Amino acid sequence: MGIYLNGSSAYTLYKSETMKPYFVDKTRMIAELIPLVEQGGNCICVTRPRRFGKTMAADMIASYFSRGMDSADIFDSLWIGGEPKYKAHRNQHHVIQISFNKIPRRCKTYEQYISRIEDQLLEDLQNAYPEAMIREDDAVWDALLKVYSFDHTARFIFVLDEWDFIFHRSFATPQDQSDYIDFLSNLLKNQPYVEFAYMTGILPIAKYSSGSELNMFLEYTMATEEKYCEYFGFTDSEVDVIFEKYQRQTEFPRVTREGLQVWYDGYHIRSGERVYNPRSVVASLSNNNLGSYWTSSGPYDEIFYYIKHNVADVRDDLALMVSGIPVPAKIQEYAATYMNLTTKDEIFSAMVVYGFLSYEKGCVSIPNKELMDKFDEMLRKEPSLGYVNRLAKESERMLAATKAGDTETMLQILAYAHDTEIPLLSYSNETDLTAVVNLVYLAARDYYRIKREDKAGIGYVDFIFYPDDYQADCIILELKVDHAAQEAINQIKDRRYALKFQGKIGEERRYTGRILAVGIAYDKASKKHSCMVEELSQNV
Repeated sequence: MGIYLNGSSAYTLYKSETMKPYFVDKTRMIAELIPLVEQGGNCICVTRPRRFGKTMAADMIASYFSRGMDSADIFDSLWIGGEPKYKAHRNQHHVIQISFNKIPRRCKTYEQYISRIEDQLLEDLQNAYPEAMIREDDAVWDALLKVYSFDHTARFIFVLDEWDFIFHRSFATPQDQSDYIDFLSNLLKNQPYVEFAYMTGILPIAKYSSGSELNMFLEYTMATEEKYCEYFGFTDSEVDVIFEKYQRQTEFPRVTREGLQVWYDGYHIRSGERVYNPRSVVASLSNNNLGSYWTSSGPYDEIFYYIKHNVADVRDDLALMVSGIPVPAKIQEYAATYMNLTTKDEIFSAMVVYGFLSYEKGCVSIPNKELMDKFDEMLRKEPSLGYVNRLAKESERMLAATKAGDTETMLQILAYAHDTEIPLLSYSNETDLTAVVNLVYLAARDYYRIKREDKAGIGYVDFIFYPDDYQADCIILELKVDHAAQEAINQIKDRRYALKFQGKIGEERRYTGRILAVGIAYDKASKKHSCMVEELSQNV
């Protein structure tokens, strides 16, 4: 048993995960990997955004296959324990597990980084196979070949986590990165000792090598491949199960099932199924609180990093996405490897790879409230975003004016939006008007859950604002182009949209504040807006 070879770390870490209250069993993945192990020589790479369970899956795979520890106490009770080939492969393989995100103390060069990995692996092999005559100056692949030559049954499963870590380190030069690709190629490509290689990371590997260095890998990404997608992220049914558990064991549950969907759902996989950010769901249930767990306390700068090289090209599309409107994009996941993201497609590609945007049917969008809040913060604080920033700053005033029925101030803000000659807008339809309304009500998201095209009464309302504080004002907002604001108010009344706040028959009314009907209209001929705010009766 060594640090990398048949180590005990994966067993310890994965066992601790299985004992946590909101553990989700993903061991079906092992059943899909067993045939690849039996065939021998297969190499796969699974890339996902951070916090989507890549490392836990790597620990699961290593602890199941490795001879380092008897893991029956973990897997006997999990799904894989009922499979016919379960015992034939459990703890029956030599596993080399390397987490590439570990660096030596005071590491300042690539040589220090890679030497730590090579030295430790050589030490493990020397201890396990003293008869193989491994020398300290052997390359690790030569040492492994010596082991295989000494014992032809000595084949290894490689579990390599965070393979792309080195590409994020300032000390790694382009030549270092090239040398690293050669290291992986020499270690794994066409080597008889490779029984199976499983590799994870954020960045896809396809475009890193100039030739065929890593073409032995089959890649599985969230956007381009369906296989293995269900094992990274939580599906609806999995969230249902752990939410029921949360309700049973939490004395005063404050998180709702709908809240989990709004905050953490919205990522699309190749099959079309939507998945939740698993870390955020677990953190929310554990803390009994809906909130942002995407970054510990990171500011919007993390998002702005990707757009800062070409703000002008993405500004309008950001405004549309914040408005809930998907934007067409050509996603090339390898674009995220570029240090200098300049084109719009490169920027959006990087944001998809890192999980800040979701990609489906040729369009990118902001997946959920957790990420939307980060974008909101950026829009309100970053001056380089120009008109988008200026309109977002007006949003506090717009909300206050709406609640006060101050249509004069509302019209001033809307006129300002129009008079800035926003390139995004032609004002030819309600979609354009929708985008502006989202910007000028951006601050409302701090106090409301805002839904577009929501089913209400006997139709669908353009916007409905559900207050976080049930005693606060409720807002129903309808838009009109080339119609009067009064027609919007009439539609709200006639179609009884306010029923949405009444609750079901026999239930106590949840929302007790005022219900405000808001009509906003734009006349293309006069290029003028009109607004109306009317308080509706509590009894619809």
